[in-house]
Amino acid sequence: MKTKGSVKNKVNIVTLGCSKNLVDSEEIFTQLRANQFDVTHESKKDDANIVIVNTCGFIDNAKQESIDTILRYADAKEHGLIDKLYVTGCLSHRYKDDLEKEIPTVDAYFGTNELPRLLKTLKADYKHELVGERLITTPAHFAYLKIAEGCDRPCSFCAIPLMRGGHISKPIEQLVRETQSLVKRGTKELILIAQDLTYYGLDLYKKRRLEDLLRALSDVEGLEWIRLQYAYPSGFPMEILDVMAERDNICKYLDMPLQHGSNKVLKSMRRGITREKTEELIQQIRSKVPGIALRTTLISGHPGETEEDFEEMYRFVEEMRFDRLGVFNYSHEENTHSYTMEDDVPEDIKQERTDAIMELQQGISYDLNQAKIGHTYKVLFDRKENGYFIGRTEHDSPEVDNEVLVEATSDTYIRQGDFATVIITDATEFDLYGQLVKA
Repeated sequence: MKTKGSVKNKVNIVTLGCSKNLVDSEEIFTQLRANQFDVTHESKKDDANIVIVNTCGFIDNAKQESIDTILRYADAKEHGLIDKLYVTGCLSHRYKDDLEKEIPTVDAYFGTNELPRLLKTLKADYKHELVGERLITTPAHFAYLKIAEGCDRPCSFCAIPLMRGGHISKPIEQLVRETQSLVKRGTKELILIAQDLTYYGLDLYKKRRLEDLLRALSDVEGLEWIRLQYAYPSGFPMEILDVMAERDNICKYLDMPLQHGSNKVLKSMRRGITREKTEELIQQIRSKVPGIALRTTLISGHPGETEEDFEEMYRFVEEMRFDRLGVFNYSHEENTHSYTMEDDVPEDIKQERTDAIMELQQGISYDLNQAKIGHTYKVLFDRKENGYFIGRTEHDSPEVDNEVLVEATSDTYIRQGDFATVIITDATEFDLYGQLVKA
């Protein structure tokens, strides 16, 4: 942490959880910089005397990581290594009263929508003129764009509405301005995020307007890729598929958490869709956008999930052959509808089912990647590491999906953020290997 002689009034922002939290941290970062603070994000130097921990409260593992991080910095404060410790984000919003009692060393706790109060506590002004302006903490060539906050969906297992409130869309004009500003500063790939992208516009415009937003953003000059994450299957706006098929700079990629493959469990989860409707939707998406990569997430061990329900989910994954897939063990979250049910699937069974799905997906991913050998792809390069230039195709999101590795030889020179054409020469279940065809 801090040592004698380190810079005073230096702020380190520590971000936990998802990319939506990262955007919130970037907004804090931007506001503090505009107030002449010396600010870092995830600093390894431990030379800041003020620490802001932006927490996640989504599921048990995330909550524990947040608590452990708070305790680590609380201990540092008690030993005089930092002067001030502030906590914000989802965990702080949801459990503020409990945290104040259990970890009183923290100077102040803030909810998810309390940036002005956080700034006031730090004796900084909330600068309204910075709305739509953001200093990013990701590599310069890609950035996340949060198009909405909160969620109106009634999913029985999910605590996000308790922490983030109802769905609030940002105006199209504001998002276009933010995108233009990002592109001017080097952003080539924009990753659209929200608790639910497909609900976009209903609150502001009284109808879904994700299609209009996509058209407006894809018109921003210099923006090479637009990627969609966190789409909801029920009431899916089919018109966005036409835009995806038409526009070259909208990635053939869709992250759509489906949560389960059993009708009984889907009903219990209050997802508003059946397995049959889900399969029909997937077929329509693949038909309208040929070559699209579908990512999904599932939940193992929801209350009432039987072995038969799990086998249905297993067959669902087997038949749908998703390009990317993750599985969470069910987490029993207070004040959700599912919390009124008995958490009756033992943890070891949840994990066994998760492992079985992931083993199945590993084989599917291997087969799909092997089929890419001999084909060429446009690749965006993120970094150089261990003798390889490492990048991604339009079918892969940063940090969570496949990567393309090109050997760094003496006659190849690729910078971070460069695009190049690559022919795939080999593949594993997680990575593609290739040779440079054209920079």
